[in-house]
Parts: sequence; C-alpha cells; structure tokens
Amino acid sequence: MGINLNAKIGEAATLLQAEHRGSEAWWQAVARRGTPIIEQDGDMAWLTFLWRDPAGDEAQSALVRVYIDVGSVTDHHLSDPQSLKRIPKSDIWFWQLQLPAHWRGSYSFIPVSAEQLLPATDHVQRVASQRSWWRSVFEGAQPDPLNLQSPATGSWGATMSALHLPAAPQQGAWRHADAQASYCSERLQELDWNSALLANQRKVWVYQTGTVQPDSERALVLLLDGQHWAKRMPIYPALEVATEQGQLPPAVYVLIDVIDGEQRGRDLPCNAQFWLAVQNELLALIHDLAPCSRQPERTVVAGQSYGGLAAMYAALHWPERFGCVLSQSGSFWWPYDALFDTPINQAASRKPSSQGQLTEQLLGFAPATRLLKVFQEVGSREDVMIDVNETMRDALLQAGHQVNYRVFEGGHDWLCWRGGLLDGLAELLAPA
Repeated sequence: MGINLNAKIGEAATLLQAEHRGSEAWWQAVARRGTPIIEQDGDMAWLTFLWRDPAGDEAQSALVRVYIDVGSVTDHHLSDPQSLKRIPKSDIWFWQLQLPAHWRGSYSFIPVSAEQLLPATDHVQRVASQRSWWRSVFEGAQPDPLNLQSPATGSWGATMSALHLPAAPQQGAWRHADAQASYCSERLQELDWNSALLANQRKVWVYQTGTVQPDSERALVLLLDGQHWAKRMPIYPALEVATEQGQLPPAVYVLIDVIDGEQRGRDLPCNAQFWLAVQNELLALIHDLAPCSRQPERTVVAGQSYGGLAAMYAALHWPERFGCVLSQSGSFWWPYDALFDTPINQAASRKPSSQGQLTEQLLGFAPATRLLKVFQEVGSREDVMIDVNETMRDALLQAGHQVNYRVFEGGHDWLCWRGGLLDGLAELLAPA
C-alpha cells in the first residue's frame, strides 16, 4: 500500500514504505536512529514524526487521535488540532512537517480516545470550551520516547521533547550541560524570602559563578520565573560552562520564584509594589549573603513573557538600580488581551503597530536621563507578539536607549529562550 508522503523520496519514505514496517526489527531500527527523521533540503527541512501505539493496530487500540503539539507551529485553537495519521493495520502513527532548517522548539504527543474528543457544540460554546478542553487532554501529553535528545520543559510544566534543527543557533554551553549536567552545589544557596511589603513568602535561589579579585565584585543578575531556571530547566551547569569559557563574567544570579500562576499574574505585569519589595527587602538580603555590584550598568533584570514585560518595567521606572534589561518574548500587549482574539479555525494574524500600556507610558515619558542597555528578542512564529515587541523597541530607540533586537526562528518556548538568555547576558555584561 502506498503512503502519501510530502517529503522527497528519502529515508522517511524508505522506512514507511518498507514491507516489514511495524515489525519489532523495524521499530528497533527506528529507535537506534532516533526521531523525528530530519531531512534537510537547502534552507528547509522535512520532519517525519513517528509514534508507536502500545496497544497495537486499530483493531486492538482505543485511540482515535494522536495530537501533536509543536511549540508555536501547530494550532490547538482548531476544532480538530493537528494529529498524526495511523498506517492501516499497524501500530505506526506518523506526521510530516516542513520547517526552516534553523528552527528550534519543543513538542509532545497527546494520544486520546473517542471519549476525549472535543464535543460537538455550537460555535459560541466551542470558543468558550476550547481552551479548557485542550488543557484537559494536554494532561496526557508525553515526550517522544524515540527522541534521542535531552527533554525540555514546556510552558505548562509538562516534559516535552527537544528539537534542534541542523542550522539552529548554537547553544554550546547548554548542549554541553545537557550531556554533563554538573555544577558546584556549594555555590548554591536557597532562602525563604518573607516579604512584609507583599505579605507573602517565596523561594529564592542564589548562585555565584567564577572567582573575583579582592578589589572587584561580581555582577548581579535577577532571573524572573526563577522556579523554572532552578528546577524545570536548571541553569547552573550552563552558567558554569559559559563562565569557564569566558562568555560570562563572574556573577551572582538571583532566581525569584513566582509562588504560583495567580501570584505571577499579580506580580509581573507592571507591579510597582513588587519591585519596591525587591529593592528594599530582597536585595538587602542578597548583598549580605553574596556581595555583588550595586551599579546599574552591572545589574541585569531578565525575564520571559510576563517576565520580559516585568524586566522592562523595572528598568524604565528605576534605571538608577536596573541598568540592563534582557526581555524575551515580552508580553508588551498587556493589558490588552483582546489583541489575541482569533475566531476559531482561523489562523492568528499580525497586527502591526499594536502596543500595550507600558509602551504607551514610555512614549509619554520625559526624555531619559539614564539610558538603558537592552537585549530584546521574540520568536518568528509569535504573531502579534512580534508587533508589540517591535513597537516597544521603536519607543526605546526613540527615547535614546541602546537596544539589540532580534527575531529568532521559533516560538514562545523555553528551549529557544535558554540560548537567548546566555547570549543576552554575554552582551549586557561585556566590558564597556
């Protein structure tokens, strides 16, 4: 039986059209080779994903879909999101996709039975229930067991598979850390920050890198969403490698926990009280625990998504303390979430010149007396996020701030951000 393949005749086509496909020997060969199968064609690459149904063929298995979630590529807003196809009378599910050869991102499989499909409802009800339905089935998401690369952690905390296409930007320190995830535990200190101003308690992780001379001091880096960089995608080994290789100077890294999603939604979107607490309470603790620079030009605030918005807000309002900003896929749409409204089954669209409240405020500020150093990036597949990041960049440049702005081939994805984080720190902390 012929199989409809988009890719040119190659390794994937040979595998899927083999007479012994689905046999134990066939799956063992796939496992040794690893998936997805990547076949580069100039500046593009064909990807063939494979998943083995543990119950067997369609006569034995209750599965009717195996959804695939590829960060910022597939669209779970569709009434029937992208899914793999089963090869009849076999345990093989497959799906193909073409992407630029320099793309990077994470993905997972979501096998579901008929009972888990989105119920047929009218349009209004479907729009309201789509997100909750997707989150319910996403609880069953699983990484690709045949992927030979180190796993990644998705935006909802799920374990996903990492995918680095052949021409993706180098993540040398991270890739080395993936293989040898070691760091000096004696350099790590964990503390409970009891904030009187915020009336709450949260974890803070403090990590020191490198050695300094008696007459010098370490730089200071605040990492928002610290629980991610401390637990889900530990950054310490990569920091060690980057410091040893001279990419980063010795520094004190302060990883600030968000407590939970609800608290994150209060603290990070332009909350003055949060930043007053950081300055008046937390930094006093840090300087006693791990002496470091108090100079704004040697202090970086770094964040992703809401964290990217928060980092920019902190520096624009307290430039005398936070002189360097590292913003990745910053949520500069806030608080106008209607910018993301998209009718069901319609692709998300760009909205040029869109801007959020912080950009509006910046355009109304008096001329800056302290100029910031900014590293700002966003993914090529983030649609309106690109627009709001562009308007923020333009407002920063208009105000005289120094901005390195770039668009990476990828999406709203920690796997992309981890490389940009080290790139941005290296630039912001480079000697003047």
